[in-house]
Amino acid sequence: METNPNDFTVIDPTGKSPLEIELEWFRRVYRGDMPQLTARAVLMGCMLGGFMSLSNLFIGLKTGWGLGIAITACILSFTLGTALRRFGLLNSNLSILENNCMQSAASSAGYSTGSTMVSAVSAMLLIQGHHIAFWTLMAWTILLAFLGVFLAVPMKRQMINIEQLPFPSGIAAAQTLRSLYATGEAASKKAKSLGIAALFGGATAFFRENTFAWWPGYLKLPQMIEFPGRLAGQTPGAWTVSFELSSIMVAAGAIIGLKVAWSMLAGGILNYFLLAPYVYERGIIQGTGYRNIVSWSLWGGTALMVSSGLLTFAFQWKTIWRAVAGAGGMFKWKKRKSADGAASASDLKKMDSIEVPGSWFATGIVMSGIGIVALQAFDFSISWWMGSMSVIMTFFLSVVACRATGETDITPIGAMGKITQLSYGIIAPSNITANLMTAGVTAGAAASSADLLTDLKSGYLLGANPRKQFIAQFLGIFAGAAVVVPSFYLLVPTPEVLGGEKFPAPSAQVWKGVAELLANGLSSLHGSAKIAILTGMTVGMLLSVLDRFAPQKIKPLLPSAMGLGLAFVIPFWNTLSIFLGALIACFVRRTRMEGYIIPAASGIIAGESLVGVLAALFLSLF
Repeated sequence: METNPNDFTVIDPTGKSPLEIELEWFRRVYRGDMPQLTARAVLMGCMLGGFMSLSNLFIGLKTGWGLGIAITACILSFTLGTALRRFGLLNSNLSILENNCMQSAASSAGYSTGSTMVSAVSAMLLIQGHHIAFWTLMAWTILLAFLGVFLAVPMKRQMINIEQLPFPSGIAAAQTLRSLYATGEAASKKAKSLGIAALFGGATAFFRENTFAWWPGYLKLPQMIEFPGRLAGQTPGAWTVSFELSSIMVAAGAIIGLKVAWSMLAGGILNYFLLAPYVYERGIIQGTGYRNIVSWSLWGGTALMVSSGLLTFAFQWKTIWRAVAGAGGMFKWKKRKSADGAASASDLKKMDSIEVPGSWFATGIVMSGIGIVALQAFDFSISWWMGSMSVIMTFFLSVVACRATGETDITPIGAMGKITQLSYGIIAPSNITANLMTAGVTAGAAASSADLLTDLKSGYLLGANPRKQFIAQFLGIFAGAAVVVPSFYLLVPTPEVLGGEKFPAPSAQVWKGVAELLANGLSSLHGSAKIAILTGMTVGMLLSVLDRFAPQKIKPLLPSAMGLGLAFVIPFWNTLSIFLGALIACFVRRTRMEGYIIPAASGIIAGESLVGVLAALFLSLF
């Protein structure tokens, strides 16, 4: 059954039970008759992913950021398939779900295999002065990605099927593919709007990145527009209060929605206008600028996200248990009925048969967990119980990271890693290796989980089989590791390369600094940071409880806990752009142009991210 190519709510969950929501999607949207997990889709996806893993490694070593590349993978997948068809190398065009599968493999290879490479692994290189053994790093990279994709299994049904979290990049990727495959006048107009927006986003990145020396200087855009005036005796820019000339976060805000956006703005104002100047004037932080401020503010913001995310997750234990146990065959089909009694046992069994089996989840977690613990014990001299604890912690922190990605499109990998670093700073204060590598488990797995859920969101909107998408994502891990691990040794032959002009490796520097700071245990943290942690935990739990039990009329007025907490770990210029995008979308929804919000936002994200990746790759090579 065809669905409206521009209907991205898909299912209205209001007044329906979780089972009814899932059944409605299965009947209305699922496309089991369309080719998806084919050999050509997986092979081409792995080839693309190998290239993209290299580009993301470049970007990570330069900026410390890992770019979610679902949109880029989506466009390149379609382009490659079309080109091969024209050259006669494919007998038929790829279906839209084959392209989605291809995107899943490419995105997995390009993103989920390199997150710890630019953070914990690079920090270890700086501290030890020599590389980790090649095969150890290869096994480490693959096992962390495995752990991440398996951890996402119980989260998928709750966050995507039931709660309908936006996962903006997932929506944008689905919209992009729909537009590329669209026919008819209305669809053609939306596809054209996506193309125009992509050109705008790409042009913004091109003129801003200053990639080419021969380009006239008067045509280059500045990275930031500074605001006039003074804030606590400093320029606003010193507190990250600037406007970044980037359209990606504005477009993401248009998809995210106003509630999360105003929550982020409120958190950003509290942090950068009030708290940061206060702690600076009292000498708690030694300077202004994003890195100095976030070294203090991340503790409260992260505690807020963690406490809220885990409590919200706990409230949904029934759905999560069904996702894990039901898919493994532990439920009696004859006892499962929808509220209206219309669902047959056959419908229910078919619906669950396309989800990832609970047995896969259990086997994957056990095998990858044992492998990670063994590597920590034999190669990093981390005790078995500490290694096991890091895997257990990773499950809970990945829940928080995935929820943040679902609500805001930003995966706070670094923030989750810092919670692990803090924990091991208390447990094993003098063991810097344990501090870094256990936190690396959290960062790597959280990145993989969020990446898989973003792809599964695209597939959900397109009617894809989530089990087949999972397999494509799993296979992509090998392609990414095969490229990114040897490339890391080639790009960074010695520790002296890191911290220089070519590869500043800011993320690695932060991880190294936190590990050294916590070498003396929790006492290393300033008292105000401890207060911030307790305050953040309290506010996070309170917001989660209110969101669960408050009257329906009050809930829209409550801030988003994830949005509020995330504002403490990202620069204010990102928060400002997201809010502006959400505000613009709010006004556009009142006009006849409402149907163009998602295509235009998706195009901007696609255009700027694609040009941004190519620019970063060019600058790294030359």
